[in-house]
Amino acid sequence: MFSQSWPEVNHCRTRLRRAGKGASLLYLHGANGVPHVPAFLEKFTADWDVLVPEHPGFGESDDPDWLECMDDLAYFYLDWLDQLGIERLHAVGSSLGGWLTMELAIRQPQRFASLTLIGSAGLAPPPPGAEHNLFRWTPAQLVRNTFHDEAFVQAALATPPDAETAAKNRHTIARLGWHPRLHHPMLHKRLHRLTMPVFLAWGEEDRVLPVTQVPEFQRLLPHAETRTYPACGHLPQVEQQAAFTQDLLRFLRSV
Repeated sequence: MFSQSWPEVNHCRTRLRRAGKGASLLYLHGANGVPHVPAFLEKFTADWDVLVPEHPGFGESDDPDWLECMDDLAYFYLDWLDQLGIERLHAVGSSLGGWLTMELAIRQPQRFASLTLIGSAGLAPPPPGAEHNLFRWTPAQLVRNTFHDEAFVQAALATPPDAETAAKNRHTIARLGWHPRLHHPMLHKRLHRLTMPVFLAWGEEDRVLPVTQVPEFQRLLPHAETRTYPACGHLPQVEQQAAFTQDLLRFLRSV
């Protein structure tokens, strides 16, 4: 059972769900927020202290005026970890959260025991054109382009977020990733600092950030373990939950 708290850092309260015991495992969500704890994380609470925060500007967390770019969010989370007394951790980041994970780890690499990047933004822009531009999609198009399996599409469409939360999330993702679109042009120069174990997971049918981005990650992180998931869109932890969970458990235990 995940407990809920509201730590306040830099005059910003964030919603935090937490469960388990052991080494710290931090999950950083993507542009859709984290209205519920992702189901796959239940498998990790026996051996890890699992933390699932909601980023500033998303969901029920505060929407601070000072949040203007990914740098602001990265430094906020380093202060947040300090306040919670977490000195060493494993980080799992999905999409926008993968980008955030890299930004945190290049600043304080000694703090991170491992990184897991799921369909990560940050390193390279999506292909040009509306086909891969989430800022030009309607909410329904975003759902359809997130998942490959129609069953997941229909389930997500049947339970949309409330309009206020959806608008808040869209505003924040625009602040963080509008221009340049969903990447940091200088990030590639800094990835040599990520010498800790890295697991890279990607859906082969990802239409948000296509699997064609994987070779650039492999070039810059040659020690990374990579797994692509067939018949899977942008969220392997959802569409291929069993396979992804098994892979992540094995990776973390090997670390």
